[in-house]
Amino acid sequence: MSDFDLSTYKEDKPFFVKRIIWMVINRTIFRCIPGVKLSFVRNGILKLFGATFKGSALIYPSVKIFAPWNLEVGQHSCVGPRVELYSKDKIIIGKNTVISQGSYICTGSHDISKYLLPLVTKPITIESGSWVAADVFIGPGVTVGEGAIVGARSAVFKDVKPWTVVGGNPAKFIKMREMKN
Repeated sequence: MSDFDLSTYKEDKPFFVKRIIWMVINRTIFRCIPGVKLSFVRNGILKLFGATFKGSALIYPSVKIFAPWNLEVGQHSCVGPRVELYSKDKIIIGKNTVISQGSYICTGSHDISKYLLPLVTKPITIESGSWVAADVFIGPGVTVGEGAIVGARSAVFKDVKPWTVVGGNPAKFIKMREMKN
């Protein structure tokens, strides 16, 4: 146990100054632009910081984004109130996708097999037509398949197959998603 000494831990801080500027904007100006009708202004600010949009999308003003340059959002998608996108690595959100309030999308963790617990990152993909319900945690490297539903308060650590419904902690298969007219 005495080998655990984190006093020498160092983590690369790429884009440090850009991150500081973004953090100030994300917690001030970005939050002050209200409503759906002005979402194009928020999206414009995100684009200035390197986010990619494939058409129009709704990013709520209370969303916290670590690094917008690692964010790609498909058209007609929605990232709801109080969502946190911890984008140390790429986060790709497909078209017609919803991430509901209070969810945490986390691309970073630490290598627990090493004493200094170095940072490890893996991208997250949430494919088109999916719904991530309220207060969901999605961990590094996860892909939520096309049309999949992740139930409220779930914790997702493994890929979710397309057109399935999962829930729980850890998230488990509940049923196939069947569409009705």
